[in-house]
Amino acid sequence: MITARGLSKTYRLGGAEVQAVRSVSLSIARGEHVALTGASGSGKSTLMHVLGCLDTPTRGEYWLNGAEVGRLSRDARAGVRNAHIGFVFQNFNLLPRLSALENVQLPLGYGRRLGGKAARAAAIAALERVGLADRMRHRPAELSGGQRQRVAIARALVTQPSLLLADEPTGSLDSATGRDILALLTELNAAGLTILLVTHDAAVAATAHRVLLMADGRLLE
Repeated sequence: MITARGLSKTYRLGGAEVQAVRSVSLSIARGEHVALTGASGSGKSTLMHVLGCLDTPTRGEYWLNGAEVGRLSRDARAGVRNAHIGFVFQNFNLLPRLSALENVQLPLGYGRRLGGKAARAAAIAALERVGLADRMRHRPAELSGGQRQRVAIARALVTQPSLLLADEPTGSLDSATGRDILALLTELNAAGLTILLVTHDAAVAATAHRVLLMADGRLLE
């Protein structure tokens, strides 16, 4: 599903260059559950942004589902994200004034994928899949941290992506709730979803099939 060759990402801060990712090559097969780990500042989040088509590499090639996507325009990258990639973040990124159902339904409006009853039905199905059908009318402030993360996962699933990118998905949760979320990700992977999990926590990374370790922008092992 993913092939990266010599990916590098350099930022300019003031008059200096910062090499956040340095010549990373990797491959991830369809159906894998892979963890990308390393200390803060190791480059793992920057690499995830490139692999998630949120950013472009300074150098190198990136292939997703057989297509070279590393040099696409901003609009074209947005199309790839909407068609192929679901995102789950540490801080949930839910809109506070919308209900759980409305938050999950939101991505279906991009590119007019689905509307009306079809979009609502798809959002309800996604919430049922993560065990939150009974909370669909609640707003984020009325939900626990674990429930908010489940809403975020449902939102990522509603477009039926082939790849799920989870960036520190348990970072804002207590340990017991975090284990529940990791168990849910394991279930989704067992059902065929490809997952790339970004974490600094070795115990969280150990729930994946394979662990990629980064340091100083390089992939070590």
